[in-house]
Amino acid sequence: MRAALVVIVGLIAALTGCTAGSTTPPAPRADSTAPVLAPGRPGEQARTLSPGEAATAVPSGTPNAADVKYVQDMVVHHRQAVDMALLAPNRAESAKLKALADRIKAAQGPEIAFMTTWLHEQEQKVPDHHASHENMPGMASPEQMDALKAAKGKDFDRQFLQLMINHHLGAIKMSEEVLTNGTHIRIEELAGDVSVTQAAEIRRMREMQAAL
Repeated sequence: MRAALVVIVGLIAALTGCTAGSTTPPAPRADSTAPVLAPGRPGEQARTLSPGEAATAVPSGTPNAADVKYVQDMVVHHRQAVDMALLAPNRAESAKLKALADRIKAAQGPEIAFMTTWLHEQEQKVPDHHASHENMPGMASPEQMDALKAAKGKDFDRQFLQLMINHHLGAIKMSEEVLTNGTHIRIEELAGDVSVTQAAEIRRMREMQAAL
């Protein structure tokens, strides 16, 4: 991942560049030609970048269209997840599922607030609560949401887990896309957090599914 770029500095050169009275190695030069490794995704090998590639691989503080679209779409995506989580206390049978739903609400509520503020700062439109989400990965259809609202007990648990697993997988896919195409460092950090948190929640939900 770009945020994990590692500069390979020659150890011998650093040591021989020190004077007898100094224990601090010289700072890397801005025009250094040292190779840079970009770690690959799980199962993939790292790739060596040229200094020119490395300079553009590091995310900046300037957003591009991919960053803005990700944040706007993720506001809508998170809102539906919170709506689903709010149904659990009065409809779910599983105490573990209720606790998970509470964690989802607690995590995604502040993320919505952050994304809304970020869009205002960038002078970009904040989606309204009835924004279209056609073709957005993982979103439940209106019919699926109506069925979830009508369900109770184990039937609710089964529907909730399947819908939320799909929802999380969609969020991870969206995050992977902005990590590839975006440029804003704060949005890259957000996408990384979303991916890690929701992957862990998917594992827990699949364990719950197996126990039903």
